[in-house]
Amino acid sequence: MSTHVSLADYTTLRIGGTADKFVEVGTEDDLITAVRDADAAGEPVLLLSGGSNVVIGDDGFRGTVVKVATSGIRVDASACAGAMVHIAAGEDWDDVVQRAIAEEWSGLESMSGIPGLTGSTPVQNVGAYGHEVAETVASVRVWDRVAGKVKTIFAADCGFSYRNSRFKADPSRYVVLEVAFQLTLGDLSAPVGYAELARVLDVEPGSRAPMTEVREAVLGLRRGKGMVLDPADHDTWSAGSFFTNPLLDTPAEVPAGAPQWPQPDGRVKTSAAWLIEHAGVSKGFTIGNAAVSTKHTLALTNRGQATAKELLTLATHVRTQVQQSFNITLINEPVLVNCTL
Repeated sequence: MSTHVSLADYTTLRIGGTADKFVEVGTEDDLITAVRDADAAGEPVLLLSGGSNVVIGDDGFRGTVVKVATSGIRVDASACAGAMVHIAAGEDWDDVVQRAIAEEWSGLESMSGIPGLTGSTPVQNVGAYGHEVAETVASVRVWDRVAGKVKTIFAADCGFSYRNSRFKADPSRYVVLEVAFQLTLGDLSAPVGYAELARVLDVEPGSRAPMTEVREAVLGLRRGKGMVLDPADHDTWSAGSFFTNPLLDTPAEVPAGAPQWPQPDGRVKTSAAWLIEHAGVSKGFTIGNAAVSTKHTLALTNRGQATAKELLTLATHVRTQVQQSFNITLINEPVLVNCTL
């Protein structure tokens, strides 16, 4: 247990004040114990995964920060059933994707290059380039802080929706311990449903491609948008996409010329990046030491010495411009800790 630890060192934004207490846990038992002890003492708890989807306020966190560093992968595979892969919450997500491709477990390849740890993927229902983890998650094993016991929650009960889940909806209750993925066997990808990715791969939307080629294409697209971490490139000092793509009730609400994608529930998704750009916020727009990425308007970046206040002032400006231009309110994707937007 350490005290007064700078949390900026543990986030991809490199922003955040200090934690009163900080403990890194390497085993599942230690993770449960750390959370249970803090709960018993009445101390606030912040579970910190890869730090890639969080904005921590300049005043830090008044409580115990538990840094998840658990490891372990168990595999049950057969030609008939495919691969059931059980992954500890602390495993690096992109390492998992790389192993899946090497082992010919299909279904995760379009999510290459996403920073963070595996335990966070079902919380956010992480997705990219036409796929999301809800498609392959079989179950999530958790520590239920209310019930005081370990539970296995199957996919049908996870409450998955666009960038959301029951775990995100009730963040103070569940500690993700392990995620089980059901993956098909083979060297071809899941159907390529994202038009931009299909163009790069030179395949028809809905067709499959070698997983290795899909990974390289996805990484190339992500690099072009500043979405692959690079310590030397301030355009990657971000929390990824800062806003989710808005879900609108009817096609009539989509601004003229904006992309639109019909959803299974009858709503329509449109592009947050398009809205930001057409609301007059350009790439590279800066407030203090925080700036819109020069590569992609959805990434808000730390140019080196940014504070959370500067970043959130920038985010507020972006959201206000879109609201005034299109009467659409953007919703932040990163979790805000001890700060507000």
